Amino acid sequence: MERRSLPVPDGLAGERADAAIAKLLGFSRTAAAEILEAGGASLDGAVLAKSDRLHADGWLEVEWQPKQDPIVVPVLVPGFEIVHDDDDLVVIDKPVGVAAHPAVGWDGPTVLGALAGAGFRISTSGAAERAGIVHRLDVGTSGLMVVAKSERAYTELKRQFHDREVDKIYHAVVQGHPDPFSGTIDAPIGRHPGSSWKFAVTAGGKPSVTHYDTLEAMRSATLLEIHLETGRTHQIRVHMAAQRHPCAGDLLYGADPSLAARLGLERQWLHAMRLGFRHPGSGERVEFSTRYPEDLAHALDVLRAD
Repeated sequence: MERRSLPVPDGLAGERADAAIAKLLGFSRTAAAEILEAGGASLDGAVLAKSDRLHADGWLEVEWQPKQDPIVVPVLVPGFEIVHDDDDLVVIDKPVGVAAHPAVGWDGPTVLGALAGAGFRISTSGAAERAGIVHRLDVGTSGLMVVAKSERAYTELKRQFHDREVDKIYHAVVQGHPDPFSGTIDAPIGRHPGSSWKFAVTAGGKPSVTHYDTLEAMRSATLLEIHLETGRTHQIRVHMAAQRHPCAGDLLYGADPSLAARLGLERQWLHAMRLGFRHPGSGERVEFSTRYPEDLAHALDVLRAD
């Protein structure tokens, strides 16, 4: 067990407890919230909740159990495809059921583990358990990811993602028919107030922008092409659910279970189709594309047959 005891700096007076502890101790906001939820922080002897505000000259005490960093376990993953490989980076087609990197509570396969199992050496930049990872896809989302192999690629690709210079094109099948057929959803996304596993459109969330175009309208669903301007966790799933058009099969965000069963879907119909960026080595613009995996292609065939 580790403990810290310190006065509240003037600059953090009025801050929420979770945000202040994250800044003071170098934790993520999520880790700070977990400490608070466990009753591990107090101000002048009074136990803090994560939404409590700190006050100047208060005495803050924090106690927590350090977590062991997850380790990368080399593994062979069926369906894991290498789309492109060079000295700076590797582009992969991630199958469903594979996480980007190891994480507490996840004991399934990871992109880094699959690359290690295939003999790839990845950039050492970033935290040890996510070295080389410059962006992520949900476990239940398949498609293209780029992973840095060189240090210059890691730095440059992280910058491009941060500065919104990367083209991220997804295809999604959503329930119903969005109106208008093409449009932009500009709505902030934050953690869901009632669930630690979900996200939602919230007034205090981070700016989030999703552009979509209809590719094909079917009787009960629509195939969309989606361009992400920002890259929030679950962004497409949250934005489409907020429009009352959740991704088919996405039971976490309100999709119809009977439709998912009829389509044979065990996850959301969402696939990262194209990825474009400036190559960190040559400086040239490159773009990669992929195809639908079998489960999504089958579901689309069923919808078209209707």
